[in-house]
Amino acid sequence: MSIASTSLWFETALLPQGWADRVRIEMSDGAITRVATGVEPAPGETRGATALPGLCNLHSHAFQRGMSGLTEHRGGGHDDFWSWRDLMYRFLDRLTPDDVQAISALAFAEMLEGGFTRVGEFHYLHHDPDGRPYAHLAEMAQRIAAAATEAGISLTLLPVFYRQGGFGGAPAAPGQRRFLNDPDRFARLFEESRRALGRLPDAGLGLAPHSLRAVTPDDLAAILPLAGSGPVHIHAAEQVREVEDCLAWSGRRPVQWLLDEAGVDSRWCLIHATHLTRAETARLAASGAVAGLCPITEANLGDGVFPARAYLEAGGTFGVGTDSNVLIDAAQELRQLEYAQRLTERARNVLAQPDAASTGVRLVQAAVRGGAQALGQPSWGLREGAPADLVCLRDDGLALSKSRRDVLIDGWVFAAGRQAIDRVWRGGVLRVEDGRHRNRETLDRAYRRTLARLLDA
Repeated sequence: MSIASTSLWFETALLPQGWADRVRIEMSDGAITRVATGVEPAPGETRGATALPGLCNLHSHAFQRGMSGLTEHRGGGHDDFWSWRDLMYRFLDRLTPDDVQAISALAFAEMLEGGFTRVGEFHYLHHDPDGRPYAHLAEMAQRIAAAATEAGISLTLLPVFYRQGGFGGAPAAPGQRRFLNDPDRFARLFEESRRALGRLPDAGLGLAPHSLRAVTPDDLAAILPLAGSGPVHIHAAEQVREVEDCLAWSGRRPVQWLLDEAGVDSRWCLIHATHLTRAETARLAASGAVAGLCPITEANLGDGVFPARAYLEAGGTFGVGTDSNVLIDAAQELRQLEYAQRLTERARNVLAQPDAASTGVRLVQAAVRGGAQALGQPSWGLREGAPADLVCLRDDGLALSKSRRDVLIDGWVFAAGRQAIDRVWRGGVLRVEDGRHRNRETLDRAYRRTLARLLDA
């Protein structure tokens, strides 16, 4: 969407070099063209209290937003990730392309309301309920792109390659039939997905081998060239059982295997990477890859706790994602990340910089950088040439009242969450006003109709 040149003025803004006061941000055609500090507002100029860069949501399964609240009832026996996965397979078996579009559009709108302006959609629901390809192979990718257009969020689409049901070539389960491709068909799907993004401004395409459970070494080697210089995302070491099964198959743990065999570098994002040894933690940090953390989902599924302090001390890069979308809120993802460390170490402000007081600012700045890297965005933040993606915090909530700079960010992350968000611009277009997506009512109606039909089926 092309827009005329415009400018916004903020009392304070978090720029890449740090805080600045009385900031004008000029925008044209979706990008920031100039940032001026120490200036007064011009007559009629749109004004705000505090500006932050929009965050990148580096890992989402948008359709799972429709499951929120439906899996919190314990059945017989032990309840864990694997029993949750069975419920998820039963849910997705019902989804049509129209359903996926309606659910995804609302999820993307909620992401904008929660402070995310770009999403990495880890997209594995490719085929019809019987596992047959649609007449248009990338039908579901087209629907994800259409949902992103409806919501106005920026999209990095990550088509997922999935071929087997477990390590060592185990056959896929019936619930996985909608995901499956061989390398040749996946290569066609990948290129058709690229075409599906053609009309989306600033869209990106990355590659997502699902996991070492779902991809053989030979297939991984066959599909990696499709990524070119773009992002490569993979689930790794989310569950203890996954680690044990990988050891039984290869004699190595999943992250160890990837670091040894797959050429992991700064293009890569290892999703979760929850269960790491000290050596793996140091090696992953040194590789330049991004650890894709999804703290709310990891807590919801009982995955475990990522060793964030050791990873950051080793110079590691991380970003955050909403994964199952059980709750969509950028601040709460960062809060849960820190709180899990506090519970594990029985300490406070575990992830703060040793020479800086604010835990919130460190988390926000690190997540901005890591999320942008993971989604293939070399220029991000409130700087010239970057996308005009801004989050404006309100200054009238109890948690933020009379707060400034670092204290305000800590108030957003640890107290207020999404209720502190006033307005959000994506590509220079105002998408969220007074905390609510400007098309929320329409998207909400479509979502409710879809869920009513699915749950009555």
